[in-house]
Amino acid sequence: MSEGKKRVRRSVEERAAELDKKILAHKEAIKLLEEKKAELFRPKKRRRSDAEIAKELITKAKKAGMSSKDIAEKLGLEME
Repeated sequence: MSEGKKRVRRSVEERAAELDKKILAHKEAIKLLEEKKAELFRPKKRRRSDAEIAKELITKAKKAGMSSKDIAEKLGLEME
């Protein structure tokens, strides 16, 4: 017989604990994947262009009672 290393047998509890650890790791991975999947179905906010923002600002200023001349003066621009 060879005098090599003998294999150490782990107890049932040790093997079960190792499997529980693996199960927990996989559950966490599944949770992350489910969050990514939910993110796919969430509507994304539409980015507004600079022209849309400027138009909205002018509209709000006019609703507040400012004329085009008033807006230009506030911005430091001269209107002819």
